[in-house]
Amino acid sequence: MNVRPEDLVKGSMRLVTLPEIFIRVSRMVDDPRCSAAAIAQALGSDPALTARLLRIANSPFYGFPSRIDTVTRAVTVIGTRGVRDLVLASTAVRIFSHIGVVDMRSFWSHSLLCGLGSRLLAVRCGAVEPEALFVSGLLHDIGQIIILTKLPEVGRETRVRAEDCALPLYSLERSVMGFDHATVGGELLRQWMLPKAIWEAVKYHHDPAEAANTLDASIVHVGDVLAHRLFNRRAEDGAAMEVVCEDIDPTIVELTRLDASSLETFRQDVVAQFEALSEDLLAAA
Repeated sequence: MNVRPEDLVKGSMRLVTLPEIFIRVSRMVDDPRCSAAAIAQALGSDPALTARLLRIANSPFYGFPSRIDTVTRAVTVIGTRGVRDLVLASTAVRIFSHIGVVDMRSFWSHSLLCGLGSRLLAVRCGAVEPEALFVSGLLHDIGQIIILTKLPEVGRETRVRAEDCALPLYSLERSVMGFDHATVGGELLRQWMLPKAIWEAVKYHHDPAEAANTLDASIVHVGDVLAHRLFNRRAEDGAAMEVVCEDIDPTIVELTRLDASSLETFRQDVVAQFEALSEDLLAAA
């Protein structure tokens, strides 16, 4: 097939453009002269977004001991980059959900579980910016939407074949197109000029060893596996937990400090965060 990921993304840029509020906040975050109060004032131009951010800040996603009742306080406590990443996460679902090429509620539910799992793993691993891993996990499959939009027949065929043959979707995509949805998603986020740490983790989440930052890509890889294998069914006995770990490369298990003995606690934490955030983040799906 004579098509490249770059071609699909360039043809989709008008369809899926970042909202002005994110672009504005992102520029302010990158400006060292910009204060938390100024960023909060910019966010205040979107009351619905402001309300969502405050609900997230006061949810089990963070678990802060005292209530955060102003956006300025949220920016100060969470950090400017963390707030920027939450702005992206809270608007990403709305950017794509109008396309409707698949069951978007199911798509975003899996994506949110992956994002939450990735963030929790990042915290456990001592990653510098857990919110960036949340965004990478949330957007890890966004390339599927681009493929289904620009190459609908190929997109549908590979999905059906993957389900019928119990084969990984990315493997079939590579055999048909020469690349997969992870590459397309990473290219879209790169074209959006998101931080390299975010788009690279998306691009290599099926091949973490190929990423410059192997840990970030490995975290999203594990978050994806757990979202598929652990959160979509009850897996409360030790044997089931062991099977989940066996599905992941031992090197990645060690790198991400994944421990079968604590997976049930991990699952409960992610499910609690999902229940707290899904109403806000998936409302448009």
